[in-house]
Amino acid sequence: MAPPIAPPLERTYSTTSVATSTITEVPSGPLSGPSDTTWRRQRLLHIGSSQALFTGPEVQDAGEATPIAHRRPSVQTSYGTLPHFSPKTGFRKRHNLPALPSLHLPGRAPSVPNSPTLRSEFFDRTSIFRTQRPISAYDAPALASKAGEPDLDAEGVVRANGVRVWYSSFTSIDWLHDAIKDSTRLYRLRRHKSVRGRMRNATDRFMGWVVVTIVGFLTAVVAFLIVRSEQWLFDIKYGYCTTGWWKASRFCCPPTSEGQAFSSALGETCSAWVPWGDALVGTDTTELSHLLVGRTTYAISALFLALVSSILTIYLTASTSYVTRKDSGVLSPDFASPTEYAKVFTPPSQSPAKRKILYYAAGSGIPEIKTILSGFVIHGYLGARTLFTKAVGLALSVASGLSLGKEGPFVHIASCIGNIVSRYFSKYENNEGKRREVLSAASAAGVAVAFGAPIGGVLFSLEEVSYFFPPKVMWRSFFCAMIAAVTLRFLDPFGTGKLVLFQVTYDKDWHAFELVPFLLLGVFGGVYGAYFSKLNHRWSRDVRNKTWLKNHPIAEVLLITAITTILSFVNGYTLMGGTELVYNLFAMCLPGSPNTHAGLCVLDPGKQTFSVMRMIAVALVVKAALTVVTFGIKVPAGIFIPTLGVGACAGRIVGLAVQYARWRWPDAPVFSSCGESGQCVIPGLYAMVGAAAALSGVTRTTISLAVIMFELTDTLTYVVPVMLGVLVAKTVADALEPKGIYELVIELAQLPYLNAKHQYLWGGHTISDAMDRDVEVIHIDRVNTVRTLRDQLAKLEAAGFTDTGFPILRSDDGSSRMLGFIGGSELEHALSIVAEDADHPVSFQSRDLRYRSLSISSSSISSMFDQAEDPFDFSVYMDMAPLTININSPLELVQQFFVKLGARYVVVTDADGYYEGVIDKNGWLAFLNELEAKAA
Repeated sequence: MAPPIAPPLERTYSTTSVATSTITEVPSGPLSGPSDTTWRRQRLLHIGSSQALFTGPEVQDAGEATPIAHRRPSVQTSYGTLPHFSPKTGFRKRHNLPALPSLHLPGRAPSVPNSPTLRSEFFDRTSIFRTQRPISAYDAPALASKAGEPDLDAEGVVRANGVRVWYSSFTSIDWLHDAIKDSTRLYRLRRHKSVRGRMRNATDRFMGWVVVTIVGFLTAVVAFLIVRSEQWLFDIKYGYCTTGWWKASRFCCPPTSEGQAFSSALGETCSAWVPWGDALVGTDTTELSHLLVGRTTYAISALFLALVSSILTIYLTASTSYVTRKDSGVLSPDFASPTEYAKVFTPPSQSPAKRKILYYAAGSGIPEIKTILSGFVIHGYLGARTLFTKAVGLALSVASGLSLGKEGPFVHIASCIGNIVSRYFSKYENNEGKRREVLSAASAAGVAVAFGAPIGGVLFSLEEVSYFFPPKVMWRSFFCAMIAAVTLRFLDPFGTGKLVLFQVTYDKDWHAFELVPFLLLGVFGGVYGAYFSKLNHRWSRDVRNKTWLKNHPIAEVLLITAITTILSFVNGYTLMGGTELVYNLFAMCLPGSPNTHAGLCVLDPGKQTFSVMRMIAVALVVKAALTVVTFGIKVPAGIFIPTLGVGACAGRIVGLAVQYARWRWPDAPVFSSCGESGQCVIPGLYAMVGAAAALSGVTRTTISLAVIMFELTDTLTYVVPVMLGVLVAKTVADALEPKGIYELVIELAQLPYLNAKHQYLWGGHTISDAMDRDVEVIHIDRVNTVRTLRDQLAKLEAAGFTDTGFPILRSDDGSSRMLGFIGGSELEHALSIVAEDADHPVSFQSRDLRYRSLSISSSSISSMFDQAEDPFDFSVYMDMAPLTININSPLELVQQFFVKLGARYVVVTDADGYYEGVIDKNGWLAFLNELEAKAA
């Protein structure tokens, strides 16, 4: 029985309630909010069709649907087909480069208006996350006057470069447009001279400080909860507290002296702490039984904690589980529903490369934060679900004993908090450029709570993470970091009054002869950092992504956890947690103190030195090897603590060697500066220098790392040793491997990051080598209808070019003049509004704007929309003054356009001003990658 014919599409400008209890906003004009992606896709697919959206599980056969111009036989695929076209011979193909992969989005939709019967078909495990808050239009607050607000812009004008819609995932933001929009907002705000206007102006100025205060406070609270949870979960592997099952060992058994904070791990327990061996087999059994039960319990607990962390990460934060109405490119096959088989288009002959599935809570998050702050959008990466999974999963993964740390992920967690808080302030919610100011401040707060170093946090945000860091952002970042550090100090997560556990204080000065060992530690840090980055990158690329581990990430986590658990029983130092090991290696041995810091304090150099050095060396090799294979598994994991641990082990070994030499040859001339001092050499200082050098070699940070070390020691006495080690490490590492670990992770994850610090050698290349001539263009001399524009948009999106748009040209003496540029997202939004009239012509040059200056008042834009101007006039979406560059310009100028001006695209013209081609940001990234590949 043939399915019933659905009624034709009707123009609807209302809000429709659907079966999934989500609200689908139907756009009514340029300043309306984003519509549901499935609703938008169906309207565009059925342009020119008498068939409506899905009305049930069955739809008309493809042959009954009105086809695109070139109808072809239906092809059975799992998604709606696309218009047939010849593959573009663009920049990437002409240079034999793989296309910058497009975002792989799920083929499911949360709702379809007027189709309540689809709920069961589209329901899946991620549907519980589909309910979304109302989203306003991206440009509405900046351009539209509020109801009842007097028109204060009637005499003044503001320059606008077209209306924008929300940015899709893995597309670049338009820094220039957002700067113009914020300037427009300030212009309208500061024209109010009344008392109320001045108060609103003052409130706006003060809003930024309120936001960073909230972010700093919440970051400290979340960090406190993670630290306390991780302490309890780590200690529960050894036993439990009889005075309160929720207490970690350090709170169940308060240390009798400074440093005795991990008694359960060292076997020094109090009566209130019961090891699992005693609890399960009793106290009257053999020591071997206790040992076997204790280690078995430890192993089972470690595997369970790692398993739960991995499951949360994979099933809650996969990139395919995030759907947002802000995404565009709905005509690409990635947006097709599994049940959609109404073939309106034919499939493209070549599909764009798929972006690999990302797990947003996995890893440290710093490479992705760098990418986001550089101007790219990753929807969901800084959302509430990612925040929850990252925080809970981080406590679990660190407690499992894996060779990873929690300090790096604090930057991601703080950025999530900054993003969530900024949503409640339209000043930041509707301006992606302004939002990144809050994210920069949040990154500083993350480092501040990780290391107790607010100044180091600000410098880390400036040096390593942020892309745009004006003085105003620096002040607010410092304030945010200070609030976070002060709040965490009051919360006191360790019960010691310290912000971090390995914060130490030395009361001895260093000597000139020690500069040589410090220099050697710098060399070690550089060599280790370079080869660690190489090995981890190759392991991830050739083993993790090309073997069975690729499709079994949970099995990989369990396998590495099992190996880590087995190797942790080699000696006491491999069994320690990362923070505990770093603390003991940094510690200064006080004469007469009963605390030997797990045997690291050598009381008899002649008998103990070499045995302790061997144990530390074994721990160094084990920790270094495990970190290579652990960093990159699908759990929240940082790189700071494991790297500090490896460097501290090397430093402690060198310090013990120098200490032994001082004991063995006390009268040697080199030790003459020691005098009669019995404690001339501090091995803990060497450990700190080695840790700083190793971390500098891995991450390539310098100034911020040195300042963090100063704040950890509460003194500037050791400025020279730390700076020497850090600078030598970075120099050696750069010589062996130009890219740090974060840059290699960005490359491996295919993140679209434009490195502003890298110096490129252009050689004999010209703009023609980077320019894409074969792009879809819109000629205003021809008849452009809704149908033909839809076809062009489909070609663009099917090819994977969702971050670009269409140059709008006019013929002039056999060539083409540039009139403007319209983004693909804006064209998609505009076409979805007028989808019913397939053959209606579309104008890109309205009568109101054709003879007028580009200076238009924001109130006139608002009034134009209110008066229901022609919806087929798309000129309101046009950028009528796009950035242009002469084809004879040097390539360095193009680089500065993208780096300094934040351009999304640059239009190339010849010497006479005629259109030649376009360079979009993703195409420019592909060109830079080609340059690097040739230079390698």
